[in-house]
Amino acid sequence: MSEKNLSGTQDAVEPAVPDQTLQPAAPLSPAEARAAAKAEARKAKAEARKAKAEARKAKWAAMGAESTEGLTEEEKLEIELGEAARLASESWDGVAPGKAKNFKESFGRMLGLLAPYKVALVVVTLMGAASVVLSVWAPRVLGRATDVIFSGLFSRSFPQGMTQDQAVEAVRAGGQNRIADMIAAMDHFVPGEGIDFDLLRTFMVTVLVIYVFAALLGWAQGFITNIIMVKAMWRLREDVEAKINRLPLSYFDRVQRGELISRVTNDIDNITQTMQQSLSGAITAVLTLVGVLAMMFSLSWQLALVTLATLPLMGVLFGIIGPKSQKAFSLQWRKVGRLNARVEESFSGHALVKTFGRRKDFEARFAAENHELYEQSFKAQFLANIMWPAMSFIGNVSFIAIAVIGGLFVAGGTMTLGAIQAFIQYSQMFSQPLQQLGGMVAVVQSGTASAERVFQLLDVDEQEADAADAPAPVEGDGVIEFEHVRFSYSPDKPLIEDLSFTVRPGQTVAIVGHTGAGKTTLVNLLMRFYDPQGGRILVDGQDIGDLTRHDARARTGMVLQDTWLFAGTIRENIRYGRQDATDEEILAAAQATYVDRFVHSLPHGYDTVLEEDAANLSAGERQLITIARAFVSQPSILILDEATSSVDTRTEKLLQHAMASLRSGRTSFVIAHRLSTIRDADLILVMAHGAIVEQGTHAELLAADGAYAELYQSQFTGAFDEDVDEGVVVQQA
Repeated sequence: MSEKNLSGTQDAVEPAVPDQTLQPAAPLSPAEARAAAKAEARKAKAEARKAKAEARKAKWAAMGAESTEGLTEEEKLEIELGEAARLASESWDGVAPGKAKNFKESFGRMLGLLAPYKVALVVVTLMGAASVVLSVWAPRVLGRATDVIFSGLFSRSFPQGMTQDQAVEAVRAGGQNRIADMIAAMDHFVPGEGIDFDLLRTFMVTVLVIYVFAALLGWAQGFITNIIMVKAMWRLREDVEAKINRLPLSYFDRVQRGELISRVTNDIDNITQTMQQSLSGAITAVLTLVGVLAMMFSLSWQLALVTLATLPLMGVLFGIIGPKSQKAFSLQWRKVGRLNARVEESFSGHALVKTFGRRKDFEARFAAENHELYEQSFKAQFLANIMWPAMSFIGNVSFIAIAVIGGLFVAGGTMTLGAIQAFIQYSQMFSQPLQQLGGMVAVVQSGTASAERVFQLLDVDEQEADAADAPAPVEGDGVIEFEHVRFSYSPDKPLIEDLSFTVRPGQTVAIVGHTGAGKTTLVNLLMRFYDPQGGRILVDGQDIGDLTRHDARARTGMVLQDTWLFAGTIRENIRYGRQDATDEEILAAAQATYVDRFVHSLPHGYDTVLEEDAANLSAGERQLITIARAFVSQPSILILDEATSSVDTRTEKLLQHAMASLRSGRTSFVIAHRLSTIRDADLILVMAHGAIVEQGTHAELLAADGAYAELYQSQFTGAFDEDVDEGVVVQQA
């Protein structure tokens, strides 16, 4: 067995750890200590829930059932919550199990989205205050208008020239003390003159002007609020998009795409609706409560206390329903994410589902999850919708009490009819914002649950930032060296433990092995999608870990097994490899990779717009475009990831010619499904469990009759081994 061109054993190079001086931890403040204790308690509670769920699942498995039949409702809930906690802990880096954001924190962060618009919010608040002042003043003016009418009707029964005091004494002398008290309390009582229509007209015009200005201020407040909301949500979407671009590849390997899409679309849309519906309404409601209370106390402090007596009942209602509603909405949006993941899976695997006749099975799974969402949505909406009728009932009880007591006050001369009319209006105005705030509970609880999910995404640990003083990449011949590289996706499952090899100019190196041997991982490490936990990867003697990720990848072109083409024309898709490529360079790349052959048969040539998933092209044509895209980028290192595994033999030959043109003069890593493509390799490295177990040329390894021979014969003698399905070719021309 040949050992040529394999780098010698070298000491593993571990990343340097800067010298640090340990500092004593600062003592926690009482508030910090309480917060830490609560966090630990939540974590312990979550761990206990997960442990209990595992026990339930073990019981489920022992029953040999594929459904929850036979389990109690409590056991079903424990399994669901435990599984949800496990998925959250595995799917969201940076969010420790048992440390989910609480309502107060998530709601505070949601309001924090408005921080850049403080000046506009102050303007909105001032407009709201002005609108409220006008709105709460109007009932007082209307009450005076009522007093003008009522006083005028009474004054007709008395002769002109009599004073109000004389009229009161005359009525009291007749034994009608209550009516006498009412007349004494009237402000506009002039015996014999009747209704003062000039004064009444003044009051009516005043009320009309008040309501017009209040409406204009309310419209302006809503308009500015909508502008603030639109800008805040635009900024949030920008932050989420930027965050996604900063996340490591390992994050996307763990999270379902449908779940991620749900957070980026549905949850942000729900936050938008929550902010738009609740912010302006909440500001107006709070200011209205303050203004109305001030007016009620100015009219009758006794009736005002009767009105306030309903607040404890409303507080109890909030305290009981609020937390349950928040929990229900949080679980509802989690189920929305799961259902979206199921839909996305259905779309992406549509052909496969039909091929294997699993449509009914898939529909059954979808129906089950859809039914779960239906039940959870019903529960969440039921809890939320209790608030409005309950608040209305409490408000009506308060109204009855005010009407009865107020009537007694009018009869006793303590208040005028207009004053009690104004107070009744104020009581309705008082209950209305409370009912609005109660109705907002559903919206706010749902929006906060969505905000919590979005903030979980924003809190995920990002990939380590590039060094500010990273060196520029050196120019060289393209020598690639792996020196004692160590890597694992999971700490308890080591994959590559000590990988060392060198790819030199003029060589073709193939790397083959069983599934999970580390072939694709090797390419991911070279692209810096992941960084090794030990050892180094050198390109022309320079550690790629010292370079920025952009510089490390700028010299590399990639053709994947999945032909990702973007919405646009064929010309735009080829130019995606290098944005400044000229039309002449695009044409040269297309001719070199045989794209030019079929483009002329299309209606609009290179300006043909690709349909969704490029369905108007064959699989081979789509792959040729991706090769042309890599060609136009002029990389010095090339990675071909099983680019011919999903095409027929005739198309494969055409793709092989195109890739041969692309590989010319470049160091190329080719992950190939068919071992027939590596027969001419100068060196073949056979990997198993992250280590090289054999090396040599094709003929030498067949003669050795070892692992490679078994791999080769399994493909070319008709044998089948489900553990062997791919190889990797490395070539440098």
